[in-house]
Amino acid sequence: MRKLKRNERIAAMVKILSDQPNKIFTLNFFTEKFNSAKSTISEDIVVVKQTMEKMELGRIETFSGAAGGVKFIPQTTIEQNKEILNEIAIKLSEGERILPGGFMYMTDVIYSPHIIHRIGEVFASQFNYKNVDYIITVETKGIPLAFMVAKAMNLPLVILRRDNKVTEGSTVSINYVSGSSGKLQRMSLSRRAIKPGARVIIIDDFMKAGGTAKGTIDMMREFDAHVEGVGVLIATKEPEVKLINDYISLLVLEEVKEKDQVINIYPNPKLIS
Repeated sequence: MRKLKRNERIAAMVKILSDQPNKIFTLNFFTEKFNSAKSTISEDIVVVKQTMEKMELGRIETFSGAAGGVKFIPQTTIEQNKEILNEIAIKLSEGERILPGGFMYMTDVIYSPHIIHRIGEVFASQFNYKNVDYIITVETKGIPLAFMVAKAMNLPLVILRRDNKVTEGSTVSINYVSGSSGKLQRMSLSRRAIKPGARVIIIDDFMKAGGTAKGTIDMMREFDAHVEGVGVLIATKEPEVKLINDYISLLVLEEVKEKDQVINIYPNPKLIS
């Protein structure tokens, strides 16, 4: 490969690091890829690190030692949280989103690559996931959200199914009570999906009373897995007391007035102040 100019190396380095967050790349990787000396690559990394911090685009972490290395960690600021969460709240406040029965249409938001990518980085900034092994979610609407969180944290995603799948092999199934409807529901997970003693973070799109989250936590106990945290995109203000106590919600849904076509939803104050 021909010798690259500094600006070319830095552009390529930023692309490589941001495409694979939380993955350590050795100095040798970049010296071989760019056909450059370690001292030159080290200088390039300093420029990338300083620029990322100055522009608040995330954090570059370096590692000393024989091989040395560098990785990119997605990170959002309070101002960035405010920007993206206000944007989503405004979108979801549109009265025409109200469905019969007082439900809220939100599929277009959670399936928007641009929005869901940024939400993944917001979540990645809220948890200490250094020793976490998996991101866990329940099908179906929570999958895009959980996938982007998994990408930001560079962790495998595990999906709990509503029904058994032949391709999953031997499974563990439990029944749980939905906190919002009071109905008995079922979730299943392949015995091969999670290693015993794993540490996990649970991610979902919506929480009313917390029944699904509690059911997921109960399922993790079947695998001797430790839940490090629970994150939801939207949590309703009522009931104030949920079936689980410790969780992070990005948005709070206060009320949906079907008759008046009014949706009152706003960012979690703890994340924007």
